[in-house]
Amino acid sequence: MNEAAPPSTEALRVLVVDDEAPARARLRDLLGDVGAQQPNALAGMASNGVEALRLLEDAAVDVVLADIRMPVMDGVELARHLARLPAPPALVFVTAYDQYAVQAFELAAVDYLLKPVRAQRLAEALERVRARRVPPAAEALATLAVGERGHFSVAERGRILLVPVAEVLYLRAELKYVTARTAAREYVLDEALVQIEQEFPRRFLRLHRNCLVALAAVAGVERAAERDGHKDGEREAEPHWEVLLRELPERLPVSRRQWPAVRQALGL
Repeated sequence: MNEAAPPSTEALRVLVVDDEAPARARLRDLLGDVGAQQPNALAGMASNGVEALRLLEDAAVDVVLADIRMPVMDGVELARHLARLPAPPALVFVTAYDQYAVQAFELAAVDYLLKPVRAQRLAEALERVRARRVPPAAEALATLAVGERGHFSVAERGRILLVPVAEVLYLRAELKYVTARTAAREYVLDEALVQIEQEFPRRFLRLHRNCLVALAAVAGVERAAERDGHKDGEREAEPHWEVLLRELPERLPVSRRQWPAVRQALGL
């Protein structure tokens, strides 16, 4: 008869994220129940992904137990932001929906727990975390997402800085990075412009190969003439169009190739 392996003595620091207070309380109690088998310490509890990210600024965490469906920021978007951390915590999704759970386990999480969560399944999930702390792939999380993200994220000094998508006026590709411009400042995103365009087809409009503008930020368009300079004077070249923004004095040029699509999207 084989003897059971002794439990690990290292306590896993656990963050519980669920929008329902009874669900958070149940997970807290179950973590206490399985403590002898799977030593753990409750690092905090949050009601949505935004609260969780704020808690992670001050608390070191080994594993996040995250509900998939939550307001403000759901578990999938939270996972996408966590994946940008230098040392992301392991992720265990908690859900009442079988179809999400199976997909989450196969694509993005170390494990998944179906509600109502049972103590033994929680213990098994923590054991898997100890054995396999592999961060989820960004591509897998993108396929798991139900809708658009509410935030872009920037890894800054070991923490996640959230940039509300609704505040972004335009995005510009520069070398390997994308710059997101709000009315207040610029943020450097580690994302591809084409992926952002595909994720937000109704929010952002392509002006040329290196620039997307938020439709809500467009104040109008204006014809502008290019000039090619010469020492003996300047010649006026073929005119082109520029997009005017509501909150910034900048003008964003529209490529000739994109102008028909821009004109149609703006109803001109």
